[in-house]
Amino acid sequence: MTITFGQIAGLIAALAFLILVVFICTVLKHLVTTVKEMNNSIQILTKDANSIAGNVDELLVKTNVLMEDVNHKVSELDPLFKTAAELSESVSDLNVASRSMADKVVRSTESAAKTSAALRVGKMALGFYQRHKQKQSK
Repeated sequence: MTITFGQIAGLIAALAFLILVVFICTVLKHLVTTVKEMNNSIQILTKDANSIAGNVDELLVKTNVLMEDVNHKVSELDPLFKTAAELSESVSDLNVASRSMADKVVRSTESAAKTSAALRVGKMALGFYQRHKQKQSK
């Protein structure tokens, strides 16, 4: 039996095709394993995402309750802040009035001091005048 070059070439091509098929099968086997692992990971991520979504819903409910409580307490404090502002305004008005009164007292004291000094000068002048008149009448 003699083998021709055509048969050798066909045999080489068949071996190359067999090697190619084996290589493709190996790659496909690894690809199938990778896809299975990816599916498992996706399922785990989906479960975790659902769990997180449930926790987020719980957290949102608690946050809403807390915000309602804070808003209620702030609304109860609003009159206190308003009263404090009014008290501050009243104290400021009282301060202005007391300064005005103090200024008036100082002015009236200064005026009284001037009047007192004028009275003393007037008394002294009257005394001099009366003595002078007495001296003239003697």
